[in-house]
Amino acid sequence: MILASVVLGSTLYATTLLVASTLLPQMQGSMAATPDEIAWTTTFNILATAIVTPTSGFLAARFGRRRVMLFSVIGSTAATWLCGQAESLEALVLWRILQGGIGAPVVPLANAIVLDSFPRRQAGLVSSIFGMTVVLGPVIGPVFGGMLAETYNWRWAFYMIVPAGAVAAFCLHLTLPPDRPGTRLPLDWTGFLALSVCIACVQLVFSRGQRLDWFESPEIIIETGIAALAFYVFLAHSLTTERPFLNLRLLLDRNYALGLILVFIHGMVNFTPIVLLPTLLQGYAGYPDSIIGQIVGYRGIGGVIGFGSTLLIGRLDPRIGMSIGFGLLVLSGLWLMRLDLNVDVDTLLLNAVLQGVAVGVIWVPLTVLTFRTLDARHTAEAMALFHLLRNIGSSLFISLSVTTIVRSTTMNYSRMTELISPYNRALSVPELMGGWSTETLQGLARLSKEIDRQAAMIGYVNAFGLYMAASAAAILFVLLARGPRRAAA
Repeated sequence: MILASVVLGSTLYATTLLVASTLLPQMQGSMAATPDEIAWTTTFNILATAIVTPTSGFLAARFGRRRVMLFSVIGSTAATWLCGQAESLEALVLWRILQGGIGAPVVPLANAIVLDSFPRRQAGLVSSIFGMTVVLGPVIGPVFGGMLAETYNWRWAFYMIVPAGAVAAFCLHLTLPPDRPGTRLPLDWTGFLALSVCIACVQLVFSRGQRLDWFESPEIIIETGIAALAFYVFLAHSLTTERPFLNLRLLLDRNYALGLILVFIHGMVNFTPIVLLPTLLQGYAGYPDSIIGQIVGYRGIGGVIGFGSTLLIGRLDPRIGMSIGFGLLVLSGLWLMRLDLNVDVDTLLLNAVLQGVAVGVIWVPLTVLTFRTLDARHTAEAMALFHLLRNIGSSLFISLSVTTIVRSTTMNYSRMTELISPYNRALSVPELMGGWSTETLQGLARLSKEIDRQAAMIGYVNAFGLYMAASAAAILFVLLARGPRRAAA
């Protein structure tokens, strides 16, 4: 019952993370906002989540896991309802900040509760069940949210979460064991504020860099400088104070340190296809929203298959399971790099299933290996940093991929249009030109649009190449981890 309750609560919170991504066009029209303004609804939600996530360990020690979980689930559910009720852009951004900040402790605390409620021999099984929230949550939001928004309006995508949130809070109230007396630990305000400022500036750089042309903008330069200074203060303070906000000495555990690197890469490659493929298929390949939602949904089916397979793979060395999972991601990346704008639905569905299987296979051995040799007293604090790096990895890689697409599209469009010239003899051969024409303005406009489509496709292929390279790099780090026997010793 504890497992079912925390899985429900964390799945609902994971659903809210990407639900707004499919609603941005409708919300922009409803709020009469510019694309840059409506993007704040996503930016500030991620920002609030990233800032509050590291406090999960302190909050659990100070107030108890049960109280924090109940407050977070109830608070984020209420904020979700208020998002649907918002009548102005300012109100919507405010409620999205509260939604992300109040709900941020849910996933790391839920993960810690699951690991501590079952014996270590069952860690693989319960981690596979809990890990479905990592895959299914971000899938449920865009799929069902997009369907409700298309049938009714964008507000119903938020309303659909509220009844399930109430059920989750009720189940948590019934099943979670009472808290032990809280520990009166003082909050390390210096470390907390320094880390918060660093994370806030980094997230702003990632979110606004492409719009502002990165370091051509004074804002990006200032935010980068502040982030570097804040990180230095956090690092110097944490290494010299007796009770730091985050205990960096945990990084002396080899498996935990490698696990943080691997979960950072896992975050990079997990959400990126969900964000990139819908824009490619809708904007350039002409796919309707219903088919795009189906493709995202098949990724969830693959995730269930992947988590189910961990019941067998979990008996092996965790390094083998992670190598298989990241190897499947490499294959899916190579497959995506071979796509063109005439891709058929079956190919996309099979690739989505492969991605889901890979992500499902990775999560359980990654969790088991990361926390295998760590003292159980540090689980909540270590789990908060674990999920923080997963979120930062997602934000970083999505921004990097979008930048790659935009710059590659611009560069390739410029190179290819150089060939549209009266001096190019190929343009005068009817068999080669087909239905294209350079004799009229309409013909040139059609040709320009097609060149833009092909240039964009090259940009997406380059982004998928980064996705494949990151997955391949993860395999190298997997091989550095300690095996079960050495860890036990």
